Amino acid sequence: MASLEALRGRLQKDIDLKSSATGFYQLFRKESHKVPTATSRNIQAVALHEGDWHTHGAIKIWNYTIDGKPEVFKEKVEFDDANMTFYLHGLEGDLFKDLKVYRPIWKIVPKNKGSVAKIALEYERMNEDAPIPNNYMDFMVSLTEDVDAHVSAARA
Repeated sequence: MASLEALRGRLQKDIDLKSSATGFYQLFRKESHKVPTATSRNIQAVALHEGDWHTHGAIKIWNYTIDGKPEVFKEKVEFDDANMTFYLHGLEGDLFKDLKVYRPIWKIVPKNKGSVAKIALEYERMNEDAPIPNNYMDFMVSLTEDVDAHVSAARA
C-alpha cells in the first residue's frame, strides 16, 4: 500500500497576465457567473447551489470539458481579498473517481504592467494507480489564459 505522502501532491505554475490583478481577481470574486462566457471551450455552465455568487463559502456546480469529455464539479469557494487569492474546495464530481482531495488555488499578484497568476493544485490520489492530475493543471492554465484574454479585452 502506498504511503499517504506518495498519494498527496501539489502542482504549480506561474502565468503572466495582461490583465490587472484587480480585474482578473474581481471576475472570480464578484462575477464568477461570467466565467463560462470567458472560457466556453473549458467551462460550459456554472450554477449557484448555496450562498450568493460573491459570498465566501458559496457552493457552485461547474459543467466543464476536459480531455474531450463533459464533467461536473461541485466546489465551495474561499476568498482571501487581502492577498487576492481564491481557493476551490472540491466537494463532489467526476474527478473524485481518481482523487480524494482536489483543491485548486489562484493567487493573483500585481506587476507594473499586468499581473501574475500563481496557480496551484493540491491533490490526494485514491491509490497509486490513479494518475497525477496533470490534465487538471493544464485545464487550470487554459482557463486562466482564456479569462485573462477576456478581462484584458473588456478593459481595453
